[in-house]
Amino acid sequence: MARTTHRSKSGKKLYAKRSKKGRFTDIQSYQRAHGSDIKRSSAAERARKKTAKKKTSRKKSAKKK
Repeated sequence: MARTTHRSKSGKKLYAKRSKKGRFTDIQSYQRAHGSDIKRSSAAERARKKTAKKKTSRKKSAKKK
């Protein structure tokens, strides 16, 4: 689904979700849609995080005298 941005009468930014046929399926406020996007991560982002954790290793701290 593609998203396009619009403005409401009051001036708030809106996201309009369109189907493959180009019809509107859902209209949400940009603030709500963006917030839900931030809360969820994609499968690619999760995989990248996992590989980054494996690559990093702990540094040994020097012994204090």
